[in-house]
Amino acid sequence: MGLSDGAVQHTNEWEYNGCVVPLDLYYDIETQTWFKINEDGTVTMGLTDVGQVRAGRLLHARIKEPGKYIKKGKPVASLESGKWAGPINAIIEGEVVERNEKVLEQPDIINYDPYGEGWVAKLKPSDLERDLKDLVTGQKAIEEMKKYIDEWDIVCMRCT
Repeated sequence: MGLSDGAVQHTNEWEYNGCVVPLDLYYDIETQTWFKINEDGTVTMGLTDVGQVRAGRLLHARIKEPGKYIKKGKPVASLESGKWAGPINAIIEGEVVERNEKVLEQPDIINYDPYGEGWVAKLKPSDLERDLKDLVTGQKAIEEMKKYIDEWDIVCMRCT
């Protein structure tokens, strides 16, 4: 991905049409969710920059409580904006160990900081190696995200 296609490569992230894709995360392109493997073996998850743009300014959030076991493909959280309501599904199966209380109080934090303060939940995975096979990272994530952005004609902006 060169600069000629409007993409910008930074040290640890890629940007295209204003959409930021950190290169150290794993992605499920279809659901526009991201996953970060933490040093303690847990996984933090959230909505991508593209996902927050497609959803619109988020108004409500419900996140499963710690201790709840989430099967693969089942909702960890549900989000709602003025134009969209839907689940954030677990692509990585496991137990919720922490939920982002800030997002419960102020859901639109996802809109302006999707990869930072806007994370949704932390899970203790049951079979991380199996579940990672369904996700993309690095160059493959860039290629898949670019296709998705082009297909849906997305331009990312931060809601404030």
